[in-house]
Amino acid sequence: MTENIKIVMLKRKINIKELAKKLGTTGNNMTNKFKRDNFNEKELIEIAHALNCRLDIALIDNETNQRIV
Repeated sequence: MTENIKIVMLKRKINIKELAKKLGTTGNNMTNKFKRDNFNEKELIEIAHALNCRLDIALIDNETNQRIV
């Protein structure tokens, strides 16, 4: 997930410090979360909102490789 967030950050021209400020946390805290790639669903929703995106989580059937709706 960290990689996807970083891609959006590049597109939006926003750095970790700016994202952290939007989320009400510190740049160091965000850097540590990025290193661990450890985000819960609530945090991902908040990050998506801060980056003007929406979060789309899905289950994918391993046998058919199809998204389960």
